[in-house]
Amino acid sequence: MKPAAFTYCSPSTIEEAVKLLEEYGDTGKIIAGGQSFIPILNMRMSEPECLIDINQINELNGVRVEEGVLKIGALTKQRELEQSDAVKIHVPILSEATPYIGHVQTRNRGSVGGSVAHADPSAELPLCFLALDAEIVIQSVDGTRKISINDFFITYLTTEVMPEEILTEIHVPLSEHNGYAFEEFSRRHGDFALAAVACILSVDEIGKVDKVRLVLGGVDAIPLLAEEAMEYLAGKNITEETIERAVELAVMDADPDEDLHASKEYRVHIAKVLTRKALVKAYNRALGKEV
Repeated sequence: MKPAAFTYCSPSTIEEAVKLLEEYGDTGKIIAGGQSFIPILNMRMSEPECLIDINQINELNGVRVEEGVLKIGALTKQRELEQSDAVKIHVPILSEATPYIGHVQTRNRGSVGGSVAHADPSAELPLCFLALDAEIVIQSVDGTRKISINDFFITYLTTEVMPEEILTEIHVPLSEHNGYAFEEFSRRHGDFALAAVACILSVDEIGKVDKVRLVLGGVDAIPLLAEEAMEYLAGKNITEETIERAVELAVMDADPDEDLHASKEYRVHIAKVLTRKALVKAYNRALGKEV
């Protein structure tokens, strides 16, 4: 199929883009890499009156570190994120997770902001940014606002970004954690994950868990922050016993869809396996051990 007819606009500044969004409202849609949106257009699941191509807005590109924060422009390509030295040094979980996104060809086109705004609950970047406690920067004609990623995802493919707003940056605070892990399982490399887990963990001077953020993907309508498991792990050594209890707590609120790829029970089982692996890997990294 081919998309329905639309007006095409290509603004060169954020100000021009938000004016177009204000003008068209619900009938205006942003396109960046188009890896998810083009198929939606072609299947006529969305029929916008105006398509706003933001690829000419240079200020939305790039990765930089400023005042203890890694700032990622929404238009930054996933491949650039994967290869960024700043990311490898400061936020290596992103370097570990990004190669799971599709294939090199799709990462050359797909944008970081597009993946976050699309809000697929099994997508790699939303999981990682939630584990990293990131902040999302959103702009409209009324100005700029920031929202914690903890409050960003509402339900399946739905976020706090309003029709007249554009996601401009993702801010990742650079904290003193040194334990991290990303685990994913899919039927074939490049397929959507049946389940995935992102973990950020730090330990104190005697090896007990100081801080931990644990996020599960593919098991709910949004990336699932395993708060009960996180609370349980704080102040404890990672042992077989604590891992098993944390795994059970992590999937307590899991409610995955059942489809032709996997049953609900299978997705939960995979999530448990991946959670166990992620916790062990992140803990060993925090202790400075080889993984």
